[in-house]
Amino acid sequence: QVQLVESGGGLVQAGESLRLSCAASGRIFSINVMGWYRQAPGKQRELVATITSGGNTNYADFVKGRFTISRDNAKNTVYLQMDSLKPEDTAVYYCNAKGYRDDSLFFGSWGQGTQVTVSS
Repeated sequence: QVQLVESGGGLVQAGESLRLSCAASGRIFSINVMGWYRQAPGKQRELVATITSGGNTNYADFVKGRFTISRDNAKNTVYLQMDSLKPEDTAVYYCNAKGYRDDSLFFGSWGQGTQVTVSS
């Protein structure tokens, strides 16, 4: 089993910043991709940003220039620095990781989600 634990969500005003963290633990051999997704009420879950083990990043258009994803491979942890937050960024943010367990089986895991609320 591979577990993901997120932290860092909260309530902020528009224009402020938040930093999310997600730590993976368990039977991990390697993590190929880590990422952040979000789901607003009444909407589907959508990609926010991903990062590979080599540091290649991918961002949704609606966060480019405002959010920065990074990871610490030694700690199996991914971060999401969110600046210039907007009310439309309000959502539950989920961490995702894909890789291989120590028994060579592929895994894909989700965190439990952390609420981000941006007031106007």
